[in-house]
Amino acid sequence: MATNLAIDDWLIEEAKNLGKHRTKKGAVTEALQEYIQRRKQSEIFNIFNSIEYDHDYDYKKQRSIK
Repeated sequence: MATNLAIDDWLIEEAKNLGKHRTKKGAVTEALQEYIQRRKQSEIFNIFNSIEYDHDYDYKKQRSIK
């Protein structure tokens, strides 16, 4: 899908240089992939604050059961 975007030239060049990309498309594609990955990681991190643990659970006792 062709899309026209007005992106700051300095940002594109900086991304190309840092990522060692030859094309603008390569730099933008990788930037979007990293953006998506970070957002998904952020959602997972927020889940950790919502899990309730059994404070009476004894993991050492469970390990000794065979």
